[in-house]
Amino acid sequence: MADLSIETTPIPGLLVVRLPVHGDARGWFKENWQRAKMVSLGLPDFGPVQNNMSFNASRGATRGIHTEPWDKFVSVATGRVFGAWVDMREGDTFGATYSVEIDEGVAVFVPRGVGNSYQALADGTVYSYLVNDHWAPGQTYPALNLADPTIAIPWPIPLESDEVEVSEKDRGNPRLDDVTPMPAKRILVLGGGGQLGRALAAEFPTAHVVTRSELDLTDEEALAAWPWREYAVIINAAAYTAVDAAEGDEGRPRAWAANATGPATLARIATEHGLTLVHYSSEYVFDGAAAEHAEDEPLSPLGVYGQSKAAGDTAVSTTPRHLLLRTSWVVGEGGNFVRTMRGLAEKGVSPTVVTDQVGRLTFAGELARATRHLLATEAAFGTYNVTNAGPAMSWHDVAAEVFALSGRTRADVAETDSASYAAAQAEAGRPMAARPLNSMLPLDKLQATGFEPEDALTALRRHLAD
Repeated sequence: MADLSIETTPIPGLLVVRLPVHGDARGWFKENWQRAKMVSLGLPDFGPVQNNMSFNASRGATRGIHTEPWDKFVSVATGRVFGAWVDMREGDTFGATYSVEIDEGVAVFVPRGVGNSYQALADGTVYSYLVNDHWAPGQTYPALNLADPTIAIPWPIPLESDEVEVSEKDRGNPRLDDVTPMPAKRILVLGGGGQLGRALAAEFPTAHVVTRSELDLTDEEALAAWPWREYAVIINAAAYTAVDAAEGDEGRPRAWAANATGPATLARIATEHGLTLVHYSSEYVFDGAAAEHAEDEPLSPLGVYGQSKAAGDTAVSTTPRHLLLRTSWVVGEGGNFVRTMRGLAEKGVSPTVVTDQVGRLTFAGELARATRHLLATEAAFGTYNVTNAGPAMSWHDVAAEVFALSGRTRADVAETDSASYAAAQAEAGRPMAARPLNSMLPLDKLQATGFEPEDALTALRRHLAD
């Protein structure tokens, strides 16, 4: 008896599973679906939600070619079938074919968008298939003519034989030249109006980018009606980032709604629909006591903003397919520290900036580029630190660099420490939230995936030049 094994085919994602079958005089037994063993060998953890059975009374019954918008795992309960598949997805392999005979010792994993068809090779054949989405009325998807010479499927029983029974609907299916390929599932970007959202829209030009006005995560009816089956990835760039305002009576509930409740809702949706959830965290989930903060450091937020982000991190980590990207000091197209310093430099103002808060800048475009890299390389799910590269800098260092690049001198930026600056702000009626003094995030784990972040100063100079 052969061991459980999985074989690839010329159609990407279409896998043949060889199943051990235990038999004696009474019959046979097999583990038809064994998630742990099969996933460990490379079968996608596709999360089946429905089990269907197809009974074929007579040898020659032929069904297909149907291209459903879900993954399926096909196996035989009794009898034998000839299975044939055609790649109906957009891309270079559109029209590729594969066929194999399926008995009790063979199963096939069929990815979404691959057309499938089956011909019974014995009377009383029953084949079973698990699918990872529920059938719903009104769905349409590509179909292909069984006799299309373009694909030339080698049917064991010729279609013109008197033994073959095909439905009128299947006989009328179009040929390959007339088929519209099935598009890939889309990427949904939330928070499209922010600095990061705009960078993500540029990095993922085919993504569906929305703002809160288009999809409100607090609107249960809107969430229930949203066509989640059309997406493969949710990228959540929506956040409440007013660190000081989050301490107030108005800001506190807004921070928790956007940074904690929203991500928890997305985690639930991602789990329910088998989606990948990308979410962005902050160094504010730490108290800044350590010189740098690795991905597995216990959370220790100081203020409301950090606490709400930490709660969101915890919620996101509960969904299996998650990428939690922890970042710091984000700069993009919009209001940010660099833009403020550039404006002050141009107006002839000489600011006072703290020297004891250190970290690295993260340009929104670099964060978006890292997101695309992690998704494209199918990096392991989990938490990754993502910033630009280079040595630690203080906010004063950044401000002085901006001034120097703006035609002013570094000496035009005065120095202070966090305690003195906070005291001055409080005296002026502008109380500040506590901030971590150390915001350095080591990048080893990200770099191990093959991504090399650009130096922060190089990116800063280009940003200001642009």
